[in-house]
Amino acid sequence: MNIFGVIGWKNSGKTGLMERLVTEITARGFTVSTVKHAHHSFDIDHPGRDSYRHRDAGAREVLLTSGNRWALMHELRGEPEQKLSELLTKLSPVDLVLIEGFKRDAHPKIECHRAATGNGLIAADDDTVVAVASDEGVEIKLPVFDLDDTAKIADFVLEQTGLKK
Repeated sequence: MNIFGVIGWKNSGKTGLMERLVTEITARGFTVSTVKHAHHSFDIDHPGRDSYRHRDAGAREVLLTSGNRWALMHELRGEPEQKLSELLTKLSPVDLVLIEGFKRDAHPKIECHRAATGNGLIAADDDTVVAVASDEGVEIKLPVFDLDDTAKIADFVLEQTGLKK
């Protein structure tokens, strides 16, 4: 599977770029899945729901299914967080997996940067960042894209992953 990451500091535009890239790249005929890393405890289930009650009772995994979708929730129950490489094996094959977060992993990434955040560039000290998407001009010896130029960023991602037609 081809993988490519989108990283950046909080409020830098990562999720917006991910959403636009999925739309753009799938419109070009490629299949895309995504992986999103959360730095905090999260829950996709709600207290009182049957599936929540199953997990709360101690189930290791709960699979929800309907005529429209299915979702598998796996409780770590004290086990260490899985590595990205392990998580990727759980996905069905697609042309491209876009990864939001996992900035310390070794896959190629584009960094989202917004001037308003006041943060420096991660790319300055991380050679896995192969480009920057920013709302301002930045000085770095990497390709720099306008954060809103989704088509050009998609072209770059597809070139980097060998999918460019």
